[in-house]
Amino acid sequence: MSGLFRKISQSIVQLFYPNVCAACGTQLLGDEKVICTTCWHDFPETDYHLHDVNPVEEKCRGRFPFRHATAMYYFNKETRIQQALHHLKYRGETEVGKAFGQHFGRALLQSSWVNEIDVIVPVPLSDKKLKERGYNQSACIAEGISEVTGIPVDTKSLRRVKHTATQTHKSRSERMNNVANAFALVPHHELANKHVLLVDDVITTGATLESSAKMILTANQSQISIATLAYAID
Repeated sequence: MSGLFRKISQSIVQLFYPNVCAACGTQLLGDEKVICTTCWHDFPETDYHLHDVNPVEEKCRGRFPFRHATAMYYFNKETRIQQALHHLKYRGETEVGKAFGQHFGRALLQSSWVNEIDVIVPVPLSDKKLKERGYNQSACIAEGISEVTGIPVDTKSLRRVKHTATQTHKSRSERMNNVANAFALVPHHELANKHVLLVDDVITTGATLESSAKMILTANQSQISIATLAYAID
């Protein structure tokens, strides 16, 4: 499905089913937008950004050098978080990603380290996947974070040069092989001497983040911190 056709389909859906929560499907009321107040209240927050040691850091430790690592929410299947991310990733509802990013950004402002960040880089999609979907869900989240924190987003310096099969149902070793050499820095990139906040939607095994982080770290004097919207519980 092309990006244009997806946008047209989204507009038709919104015409007949307007103003419903992307997480629970109930009618939005008053000033509610995208996600209802009840769901925002009930989403399981991790508070990992407030702790130097957390499961995301433990998952990344020893695989590549990083400064900080966090995730905003716990992720389980058949939950409202999964439903909302499904709307973002497969139904073209980019405002869901921006709304999540804004909440994430407000949480990150409570951390002791977000002011160290120079630039936000979302994990890129391949050109083929970007053309099919019409947008990058991680970039939507990054834009929301940027709106709140004021940290600029760079979607140009890191490219996904290999179109990979979905990571779903793959083992950790299969995921690593799947994304090996999948990323590259563009010529004249702007990541040298920068502390990069690498943003993705969900961390499961961390294979995609590891591959993209290692490529960013080839930039002269660069540093990495990790922020994923959700942490998949094993």
